[in-house]
Amino acid sequence: MAVDLLEARGGGSDQAGFAPYAASESNSLGRQHAEPPDEFRTLYQRDCDRIIHAAAFRSLEYKTQVMVNHADGSFRTRLTHSIEVAKLSRTLARALRLNEDLSESIALAHDLGHTPFGHAGQDALNDCMKEYGGFEHNLQSLRVIDKLEYKYADFRGLNLTFETREGVLKRCPKEIAKTLGPLGERFLKGGSPTLEAQLVDFADQIAYTNHDLDDGLRLGFLNLKEVRELALFSRAYDEAEKASPKLSRHALLHEANRRMITAMMVDLILATQKRIEQAQPDSPQAVRACPDRLAGFSNELRAELAPVTRLLHEKYYCHDHLARATNKAVGVIRELFSAFMERPRLLPTELHQRAREKKEARGEEGQARVIADYIASLSDRHILAEHRKIFDMTG
Repeated sequence: MAVDLLEARGGGSDQAGFAPYAASESNSLGRQHAEPPDEFRTLYQRDCDRIIHAAAFRSLEYKTQVMVNHADGSFRTRLTHSIEVAKLSRTLARALRLNEDLSESIALAHDLGHTPFGHAGQDALNDCMKEYGGFEHNLQSLRVIDKLEYKYADFRGLNLTFETREGVLKRCPKEIAKTLGPLGERFLKGGSPTLEAQLVDFADQIAYTNHDLDDGLRLGFLNLKEVRELALFSRAYDEAEKASPKLSRHALLHEANRRMITAMMVDLILATQKRIEQAQPDSPQAVRACPDRLAGFSNELRAELAPVTRLLHEKYYCHDHLARATNKAVGVIRELFSAFMERPRLLPTELHQRAREKKEARGEEGQARVIADYIASLSDRHILAEHRKIFDMTG
């Protein structure tokens, strides 16, 4: 009765109005562990709920996007970035008649494996792990949702759908892909993920490009004159200024940023729609079989986006202020990793026990992986507190 009522309201089925190439309940490859269907939620709504209730998702609130250990709460964090990506992804999915819930679940989960201190933290932890299999945040996101979250009686991990897990795993070395069964096949044989997953990658790029320009300008690491030289931004800024000449500088920058996001979204939708019309996929499997990805910007927008990316790398991501903070953060990760490897008793009690078991089973590599999992799970604030506690105690 409840299911019939939901379907009458359009809520029990996620298939109404979808394109044939959209992911849906009927063509899902399912979960690793079978579960009865939820009475009120679709498969991918349930994935979204499991992700936002995960400890790894909550910790994104205090994980660096670009600014390390920021005191000003107005700058982006991994959490706010993930929310922005999720909202853009839903808009893209709706415009192309794709599955909005799947797009959202992939977007919400895509950064769960990030370390504290952003990409610098990942590089530092990867360097620490170079003798033990390395560290990569996309693989770690999959590890988080498949193994490290432990909330359910019947299985480890969140038991998310194949489609969400597929979307989270953007890159994977062939040696690891061989161990992942069907999830690793596209890295061995070629192919693409669902269109929902492809579009999340671009929603991610749209989000960080625009919010990093915004944050960089507000911090003064970028100046308006050099940003105005970027055709993509300048066109949006000129349109905003013409439409509202009396706006304050702050409001004008916000309006220009909004217009730039819209321009990138519209270009992505139209260019992707054109490729879909040319390829004529009739199912998610047909999308996966396409030799080239169907989602993407037009050639014209890609050309305009390149200097934006270059400016952000040269003037923002590599700014002296950030470099100093990053160097300090990298030192914290390396020192903690070394301390835990030499004295695993410094780990929290449950993790110390797990590290001992893994070392007995797999040697130092097993212990190192437990330590890497722990360090990656910490927020910026937590890892700094842990570092102070340990080195005050041992120094």
